[in-house]
Amino acid sequence: MSIEVNNESGVEVDEAEVAALARYVLDEMHLHPQTDLSVLLVDTDVMTDLHVRWMDEPGPTDVLSFPMDELRPGRDDDPAPAGLLGDVVLCPQVAAQQARVAGHSTAEELLLLTVHGILHLLGYDHAEPDEEKEMFALQRTLLLTFLSGR
Repeated sequence: MSIEVNNESGVEVDEAEVAALARYVLDEMHLHPQTDLSVLLVDTDVMTDLHVRWMDEPGPTDVLSFPMDELRPGRDDDPAPAGLLGDVVLCPQVAAQQARVAGHSTAEELLLLTVHGILHLLGYDHAEPDEEKEMFALQRTLLLTFLSGR
């Protein structure tokens, strides 16, 4: 598995922990060992540009996901095929604002957003109430099990 984490945000982030979480999520979702994922951390200006360009929405956002090979979760006995999962783009400055409101650390918010972004790459969404319930429950389970094991 190739997980590349690049921090261009100017904010100190534990890139090794982000990579470890991403690897954990890909393993738990039964992706092929040769799956590639990129995580990029950017500042608010870059995130604003991406948000406007790709989502046609103003201002920065917390996380964007750009799928490549449209991989889907596998099963224990049938892992997903190898491929390029895609890119998750995070904005630590927006994450810091959200973390203050939620009452936890920026690092924890970035981990939550990492899981959220990966699940979007795997085809999960939260546009409908039933989709939101499924995605957010899985997101919570993955994050909590990762955190409990560290």
